[in-house]
Amino acid sequence: MKVAIHTTNWQSFKSDMIEYCEANNIQFRLFDGFRTDIISQIKDCDIIVWHHHHTIAKDRIVAQQILYALEQSGKIVFPDWRTAWHFDDKLGQKYLLEAVGAPIPETFAFFSYSDVAAWLNHRTDFPLVFKLRGGAGSLNVSLVKNKKEGLGIARKAFEGGFPNYNAKEDFKENWRRYIQGKASFTDVLKSVRRAFVGTEFSRTFPLQKGYVIFQEFMPDNDHDTRIITVGEKAIGIKRMVRNNDFRASGSGFIVYNQSEIDIRCVKIAFETTEKLGATVVAYDFVYDKNKNPVIVEINYGYAHRAYDQCPGYWDRQLNWHAGPCNSVHWILEKLISKYENQFQ
Repeated sequence: MKVAIHTTNWQSFKSDMIEYCEANNIQFRLFDGFRTDIISQIKDCDIIVWHHHHTIAKDRIVAQQILYALEQSGKIVFPDWRTAWHFDDKLGQKYLLEAVGAPIPETFAFFSYSDVAAWLNHRTDFPLVFKLRGGAGSLNVSLVKNKKEGLGIARKAFEGGFPNYNAKEDFKENWRRYIQGKASFTDVLKSVRRAFVGTEFSRTFPLQKGYVIFQEFMPDNDHDTRIITVGEKAIGIKRMVRNNDFRASGSGFIVYNQSEIDIRCVKIAFETTEKLGATVVAYDFVYDKNKNPVIVEINYGYAHRAYDQCPGYWDRQLNWHAGPCNSVHWILEKLISKYENQFQ
């Protein structure tokens, strides 16, 4: 058995994979997915790992296509199709989570201005949450306070469209983090530069237009709960919302205390992952008006370094196991187990 690991080292993902292989005497090699001979390059490998990133233009263009092609040829890949087809796609996630019966806030998708305008004109329950398909860390997510704001968003969605990069929100977020001591002034200056020149991703991909996603607003949430399942293990953190905001993702205010995690979220996460057939899923939970957990977003690509500090994990029977956590190592263990079950 040989493992192929992509050269991208986002959040030290590659380094952790190499560490595990070396510690367990597993053959591995690094590969570059942007070469035309990629298929022959890793022909002798059994497990292919490429932690592609949703804002790296080259990754977005070809990573999933290469991985799914290799998966179809019989290779074990990460992330596989069931794990990643809906990555950074809130529209796809709406339909997927509805299809498997997962608990989510009521979510509405429209594909013409006339349809969304008619709906908004009869809507009396505000605010609503507006989302674009892509964007992590609460970017491209905003609160719609009334019908007038909703119609303005709808008009832009079906006329000019929305850029893939929100310069104003990027600057505000970097300034917030700078004030909190979590970012440097250089980070702030970089966001100013990006406001003028854009990003490679925003220059590569067209405006987002032709659709609108509105989601029921869940009031009185001062945090969200992030649960990550990897095989038979789950880890969790609580993320507090930003000051004077409703968004928690990307806030940087993290609580690692296991006793503050709602075990119902862990149970729902395990059950949903089983239905999805995914290798790893990160879930964002908030509470509805009846204080029941609901899922607002899922993904496979999370900042795993933040979760190395978790004090332990839950197993599939919801038992708690205290001790060190490394979800990247768990992912590779899961892939190896899948390979052994399939080919040995």
